[in-house]
Amino acid sequence: MPPTRILLVDDHPLVLAGLRALLAPLPGLDVVATAATAAEAYAAAAAHRPDVVLLDINLPDQSGLDVCHRLMSDYPALKILALTTLNEKSYVTRMMAQGAAGYVLKNASPDELAEAIARVRAGKKYFSEEVQELLLQPEPAAAAVPPLTRREKEILGFIAQGLTSQAIADKLFLSALTIETHRRNLLVKFDVSNTAALIRLAAQHRLL
Repeated sequence: MPPTRILLVDDHPLVLAGLRALLAPLPGLDVVATAATAAEAYAAAAAHRPDVVLLDINLPDQSGLDVCHRLMSDYPALKILALTTLNEKSYVTRMMAQGAAGYVLKNASPDELAEAIARVRAGKKYFSEEVQELLLQPEPAAAAVPPLTRREKEILGFIAQGLTSQAIADKLFLSALTIETHRRNLLVKFDVSNTAALIRLAAQHRLL
């Protein structure tokens, strides 16, 4: 089997040099090019047609997420391994959604990196152990949207506009005391203590 052709993409010259030195003695691997920007990565991929790309997420001209998406669109058979310090579930899931075959942290050993490359080259997925643990963590339960009456929704909209209780009362032909009661009820329903938190939570629930 011919050696696996590898493209390294990272915006730090020392990281690129270190990766090249790390991979050089490993059998069956051939670093064909390096790139420090998204633009360089596209050019290198076109010129060298690598089998595997080790891709950092933080690049100076474009996100690694976007680079992954474009490379996978242009070269569907390409295998992309995210190689990053970003140990966050949102980045892992977004990279996988863009077509990445694996996600490896930069604290990986040479043996782990070699294994990751071999796995994705064979059409499998690979995740660092820390990343696997991250993916197994349950998603936090989403807070339920409190049920609101038509009037409460109407008043909530006016509150978000910054209107005072008296101004809302004038618009709805109600007493300011009635509006204050609705305000208090809204705070209770959303389990918040002030108007700013009420508006923020209502926006999160797309009620505004």
